[in-house]
Amino acid sequence: MRRKLTEEDKRLWAGATRSVQPLRPGQKLASADPDLSVGGGEGPVAPPREASRPARPGPPTAAPMLAPLPRREKQRLARGVSAIDARIDLHGMTQVQAHAALLRFVQRAQAQEARFVLVITGTGTRGGAGERGVLRRQVPLWLELTEFRRYVLGFESAHIGHGGEGALYVRIRRGKRFAG
Repeated sequence: MRRKLTEEDKRLWAGATRSVQPLRPGQKLASADPDLSVGGGEGPVAPPREASRPARPGPPTAAPMLAPLPRREKQRLARGVSAIDARIDLHGMTQVQAHAALLRFVQRAQAQEARFVLVITGTGTRGGAGERGVLRRQVPLWLELTEFRRYVLGFESAHIGHGGEGALYVRIRRGKRFAG
């Protein structure tokens, strides 16, 4: 029996396939293990190698991993027991505007030692022509980017009272404090 994909599964798959490019016909995947090859369904398929990605300028930096909000903490936020320290509403913004505003917002939230913030994306207009709900889909992907991970510990969809699927609870990472 096959299980249905959750929204988390779909988001992870979209992130994993974002940088994948198909092989040209007849092209073989380079592999250090001769048993792993791409063929007519025979044997396992080799995973893409990191070395095949173009190098980025500058030193490599390991971004901290994101962690989901603990269930109890999400309940406390939903019930109003834990405070939401700040909120931003991205309605009506373009992707470029929303991305810049979100980055400034989480930077400011960390500087002000906020613990939890609410990011309102909206659910998007249903029906009609064109792409709808772009920010609702993009914001979780942005929060997983390296540039946001130094500010964000994790995030979850908000409770219906705070916007449901059109909003996110975001846990802010503590800023580094320097003595001096």
